[in-house]
Amino acid sequence: MVMILTYSAIPAGDIWPGPSWEQATPGQVGMDANMLQKARDYALTGGGSGCITRHGRLVMQWGDQTQRYDLKSSTKAIGVTAVGLALKDGKIKSLQELAKTYHPSIGVPPQSNAETGWLDKITLFHLATQTAGFDKDGGYTELLFEPGTKWSYSDGGPNWLAECITLIYEQDLNTLMFERVFGPIGIDKDDLTWRKNAYRPKEINGVARREFGSGIHANVDAMARIGYLYLRRGRWRDTQIIPASFVDRARTVPEAVGRLPVVKSESYFNASDHYGLLWWNNADGTMKNVPKDTYWSWGLYDSLIVVIPSLDIVAARAGKSLNKARNSDYQSIEPFIEPIVLSVKEKMQ
Repeated sequence: MVMILTYSAIPAGDIWPGPSWEQATPGQVGMDANMLQKARDYALTGGGSGCITRHGRLVMQWGDQTQRYDLKSSTKAIGVTAVGLALKDGKIKSLQELAKTYHPSIGVPPQSNAETGWLDKITLFHLATQTAGFDKDGGYTELLFEPGTKWSYSDGGPNWLAECITLIYEQDLNTLMFERVFGPIGIDKDDLTWRKNAYRPKEINGVARREFGSGIHANVDAMARIGYLYLRRGRWRDTQIIPASFVDRARTVPEAVGRLPVVKSESYFNASDHYGLLWWNNADGTMKNVPKDTYWSWGLYDSLIVVIPSLDIVAARAGKSLNKARNSDYQSIEPFIEPIVLSVKEKMQ
């Protein structure tokens, strides 16, 4: 009888990567090598690189592990980690706080946004859940609806969130993240780079303006380390880098988001039912053979950081696109994630 262990039954794990990951064969961590190869072979239909870890050990890798890839919207899931830092530091008390508290000019330009009367209603939560109402582009975009009433995939909203955190810290987010997150988990500047904002002026209040919508280039080792930080609920060795409660919110669908109408549903389907804090998830069971607690970053060209808490797995993949339709139907990524799940062959004791 095959059993999928619950999250609480998985070892908490004292295995942490140093400069490299401890390695194990698939069999040593209860996984089937043939199924993992199936996941790898599918990923390689788009070339690139990838790796799979279980219980903190590297069990499979392919491609150049040091090559940096343009992660596009996977930047959202990485960038939102800075929001977790701000919560930990007490810089913000709650995601329900109004964004204007930290960024008085949020949403302008264009001036037409001020005329809607909606800017005063936008919270940090709205910006972190794609419910603020900003149109898709990462620049200065129009508000499409009253905050909190619909879900609409946007780069502009997350970019306003990045500016809020920049103004809170009065520091370049690239510097902040290398000091507080990337460096402590073993990521250096050869592994990950973060461009200045490509859509707005390069500085805000004299500080470099970064994006959450896009802009990070990283290798799959760095991606896996970020995934492992989230798998361990924000802890790295003996340090709680971001709050466990923040990770739990990031990986689940907030009650206020689930079932919201989706703008451009022909491309994003029922996305509001499987989206957290700038992370996608399988909470609605769209992928039937994949645990509902699975969540992932997802960028154009199908850059993926996949975290499966109930199976203690992290996988990362970057390269060329697997998603020829360029939409948010899971058909393009399910053939990568499902075999990893099905590789787990632990027997009931």
